[in-house]
Amino acid sequence: RKLFWHTPVLLWLLKIATMPSSNPLPPKENSLFKRILKCYEQKQYKNGLKFAKQILSNPKFSEHGETLAMKGLTLNCLGRKEEAYEYVRRGLRNDLRSHVCWHVYGLLQRSDKKYDEAIKCYRNALKWEKDNIQILRDLSLLQIQMRDLEGYRDTRYQLFMLRPTQRVSWIGFAMSYHLLKDYEMALKILDSFRKTLFSQGAYDYEHSELLLYQNMVIQESGALEDALKHLEEFHLEICDKLSIKETWGNLYLKLGKFSSAEEVYRELLERNPENTGYYSSLQEALQLHTPEQKLKLLAEYREKNPKALAPARLYLNFAEGEVFRQEVDRYLRRGLHKGVPPLFVDLRS
Repeated sequence: RKLFWHTPVLLWLLKIATMPSSNPLPPKENSLFKRILKCYEQKQYKNGLKFAKQILSNPKFSEHGETLAMKGLTLNCLGRKEEAYEYVRRGLRNDLRSHVCWHVYGLLQRSDKKYDEAIKCYRNALKWEKDNIQILRDLSLLQIQMRDLEGYRDTRYQLFMLRPTQRVSWIGFAMSYHLLKDYEMALKILDSFRKTLFSQGAYDYEHSELLLYQNMVIQESGALEDALKHLEEFHLEICDKLSIKETWGNLYLKLGKFSSAEEVYRELLERNPENTGYYSSLQEALQLHTPEQKLKLLAEYREKNPKALAPARLYLNFAEGEVFRQEVDRYLRRGLHKGVPPLFVDLRS
């Protein structure tokens, strides 16, 4: 079980507790405020409200902005939305310079799917705490959801500058350029990041996925020959051997290297004769254009894999006349005998 002390939300909450506020609490009330944060993280909302009440019942702190905001956030989790907004707005009025109040208000807006308003709140929060990692992450998620790709790029750059040693910072920064279709810059970032890594052995899946992502960006840039060279250079470091084969086959087809593509797709069909996409790609590699040619190929695989359903079903797409009647009868009898539930849905598709 993952320790809750390592969750990003709690790290944000701990940072809140240690941040200097424009209206700081004395030690006793500050300790209660930390307990509110802990209760929120552990979803003990009713206990959190009790601690908030203890702070707010003190006349000196009855209008403490951050406590009011956290009480509102807790009420929102209990489904008391109108009260939640009332408390958060009241907290914000009492402490407009608190990044916590603005962030909490943004979280409320996000929960109501008012994403534009949430983004404004996060930006206001960043005015008072410009290097807050959690607010920047929340902002970046909403920016990509709203397709504000340039804003997303700027936010990912800030996160990258704050945490340059973390993989997620590099990947997020590269992805921001990838989404803007600035493939050259995305590849430069990914290549720089790859050179800083030290492989952890034969089963470094994160490094493997990075290489596959880098290859995908190269393909999208249109440099198919470079993508093929990249795959040949790093295929031993990629753990997902199936993805390597599929990428090889796809690249060979696009580059017109049909004999190499045929070899790859025949190997893939040996591995999984139920994948209909492999049959289509093999037909393209063999440059089969007429129904008769395609039927012959499917008949070959149907004989080779008598228990496989895919070649038998695909055979019906190209059969005609009496041949179709015999084959569909055979296919239906087999399905009815086995009690296949979606048999007629399969035939209609």
